[in-house]
Amino acid sequence: MLDLKYVMANKQEVIEAVKNRGGELDLNRLSDLDERRRSLISQTESKKAERNKVSDSIPEMMKEGKDVSLIKTKMRMIADEIKEIDDILKDVEIEIRDIMLNIPNVPLSDVPIGADDTENIEVRKYGVLPSFDFLPKAHWDLGRDLGILDPENAAKISGARFNIYKGLGARLERSLINFFMDTHAQSGYTEVLPPYIVSRKTMTGTGQLPKFEFDAFKLSDNESFLIPTAEVPVTNMLADEIVMEQDLPQRYCAYSACFRAEAGSAGRDTRGLIRQHQFNKVELVHFTTPENYQEELDRLTNQAESLLQKLNLPYRVVCLCTGDLGFSSCKTYDIEVYMPSYGRYVEISSCSCFGDYQARRMNLRYKKDVKDKPKYLYTFNGSGLAVGRAVAAVMENYQQKDGSIIVPDVLKPYMGVDIIK
Repeated sequence: MLDLKYVMANKQEVIEAVKNRGGELDLNRLSDLDERRRSLISQTESKKAERNKVSDSIPEMMKEGKDVSLIKTKMRMIADEIKEIDDILKDVEIEIRDIMLNIPNVPLSDVPIGADDTENIEVRKYGVLPSFDFLPKAHWDLGRDLGILDPENAAKISGARFNIYKGLGARLERSLINFFMDTHAQSGYTEVLPPYIVSRKTMTGTGQLPKFEFDAFKLSDNESFLIPTAEVPVTNMLADEIVMEQDLPQRYCAYSACFRAEAGSAGRDTRGLIRQHQFNKVELVHFTTPENYQEELDRLTNQAESLLQKLNLPYRVVCLCTGDLGFSSCKTYDIEVYMPSYGRYVEISSCSCFGDYQARRMNLRYKKDVKDKPKYLYTFNGSGLAVGRAVAAVMENYQQKDGSIIVPDVLKPYMGVDIIK
C-alpha cells in the first residue's frame, strides 16, 4: 500500500504511474475523503481539548462548593459529540483504506516504460541453447512415453490442469526440491516450512487481496485461502512487528505447494507442467532497509540464477516493463529458462522488490535504536525455483534421441540414477 501523504502530494505522478501500468486512476474521491478526514480529526481534537478544559475545572468548583451538574451535563454532551465524530471518522478511514488497497505500487524510476511483455528489456543470457539431431519432444510427450507423467488420471481425479508424477518423475520433482532447499540453506537462508492455509488479513498483507480474490482458492468460511505462493505466509511472519536494524537483512527460503484458481490463458501452456492449479515451488523472501534495495534485489536474482547454472540450463534475465509488472512490485527481474519444444524462453522465476508497499499493508517496521521512531522496511521475494517448470526444462533440455533423459550431474546424488528411461 502506498503512503496516503505521498499520494496526495504527488497525485499526477501516481496517476501517470498507474497509466504506465496499463490502468486508470481517479483520485477525486480519495482527495475528498482525505480532506474530510483531516477536518474530522481537527473537530475531534478541538472537542477533546474543550472536554479536558471543562474536566480540569470541576475539582476546583467542587472545592468552592459550586454546583457542577450543568458542567457534567455539558461534558456528557461533548463526549457524545466526540463519539459521533469518531464514528464518522472511522467510516471515512475504512473507505480510504479500501481505495488505497486497490492502487498498485509505483514503479521505480529505472523501470522501463512499456505496454506488455514484448517491451521487457533483456539484461543478460547464460548458457548455450541445446542442439538436437532429431526433432525434440515436448515434456508432456516425454512424460507420457516414459510413464512418469499422468495428466489423464489427474484429470479424472481433480479436473484440468493437474498432473500426477510417477516413478522417476516423482523422484525428479522431489530431487529438485531438495537440491533447491539445500543450496539456499547452504547460502545463509533460514529454512521455513509454512502453513498452506492463510487468513484474509495475511493475503491482504502481501497484495493478493482484495484485487486478486477471484484468482485464489477460497475455503468455505470465506476468510481462509490456500496459498498461491509461500511468499504469503513467509512475508507475513514479521507482520505487526518492529525489527531492530542490527537484525537485518533477514533471508528465508521455503518449500510449499501452491494453489491458483486462475492458471493462465488458454493455449499451449495449458498442456504439461507450465500452468497448473497446483504446483510446487521454492520461494526466497528477503527483508532489509531501503538503502540496500538494489543490492538486495541483485542478490536475490543471482541466488535464483545459480540454480539454473548448477543445472546447466540456458536462461536469460529480463527487466519487466511497467505494463508487465506485478501489482505490488516496484521493480522485477524475470528469469526465463529455455524450452526447446517452445523454441523460446519461459519464465521460471520472478524476483521482485516491493519497496515498503507490503510493509505498510502488514505494519512491518524497523528501527535502529529503541528510542527511534520506527520506519517501514523493504520486502523482496522470488522463486528459487518453480519446481514443475524446472522439471519440464530438465526433461526437454536433457532429452536423448531414444526418448530417455540424462540426469544433470548435480541431481544424480538425489536421484540415484544417471538416466531416466
